[in-house]
Amino acid sequence: MNKKLAAALSGGAVLVLALSGCSGEGDADKFSVDDWAKKYCDQAQPQIKKQFDAEQLIRSTASDGKPADIQAADSKAFQDLADVNKALATAFRGAGTPPVDTGEQLVKDAAAELDANSKSYLDLKKQIDALNAKDQQKFADGLQPVAAGLEKIEKNQSARNKLRKAETGNAMAKQPGCKPLKAPAPSGGSAA
Repeated sequence: MNKKLAAALSGGAVLVLALSGCSGEGDADKFSVDDWAKKYCDQAQPQIKKQFDAEQLIRSTASDGKPADIQAADSKAFQDLADVNKALATAFRGAGTPPVDTGEQLVKDAAAELDANSKSYLDLKKQIDALNAKDQQKFADGLQPVAAGLEKIEKNQSARNKLRKAETGNAMAKQPGCKPLKAPAPSGGSAA
């Protein structure tokens, strides 16, 4: 079950971090949009690292591990992801309005979406904390609604997808602060 949680988080991370968008070739406001993107991405960079670490925590906890270990890892990860989403919403608001069509609405909607996801992650934390880690079957059964809730959060991307498809997404993709972090390659099981 923890593998499902890790897979869902991983998918969400790709959407949040792979900020590729349409190219805005020849646009006179390119530098202004780039300035906006730099301001956002500079604020977002520590949050991207924190998100990456939270996802790695879930992945590093074996799916067949002890329920108490899974519970502790997921609880911490959900709290961290709630904090990350809240901070990213604040970063969008702090970066101001990008100089693109409907820029103010794009930022407003993306920030509201992140705020909603933050609240949802806190709800998942409460759910995971309430599970009985001493009864493996009840714990496993209790993970089902947690996984469903996580999947729902990961699908809540429409406003950020609009932002990514606008010129803002292309500008953000160029910024070092918005570059996704990569997990280290898995080590081989045998020495050659």
